[in-house]
Amino acid sequence: MEREVFEIDSDERMVLRVQVQPGAGRSEVVGRHGDALKVRVAAAPESGRANQACQRLLAELFDLGASAVTLVSGATSRSKRFALDGVDPDEIAGQLDRLLSIERQASADHRPARPTTGR
Repeated sequence: MEREVFEIDSDERMVLRVQVQPGAGRSEVVGRHGDALKVRVAAAPESGRANQACQRLLAELFDLGASAVTLVSGATSRSKRFALDGVDPDEIAGQLDRLLSIERQASADHRPARPTTGR
């Protein structure tokens, strides 16, 4: 059984584990990386740009305001944790399941996973 890519912290916030690949051709979710959601971001890992791009991508994916997505740890690492404030964990878990199943199907069909952004 696969581990969840998120946890609930002591403040009852949902915290998403993310493995980030900066400097990609486009920003997109590409699937799982162990117990983390793997994403590529077009921004370079300079001056926090990749972190900001990842924050924007997660906010867009889960239809949240950018201020609802906060980097909790991993500012200089590819392994990061982002808190999602004011969300229903069951709803986000369902969205993650759908997103990851789309990625698995895309991998099986040898085509890129969606959704992507031009950022």
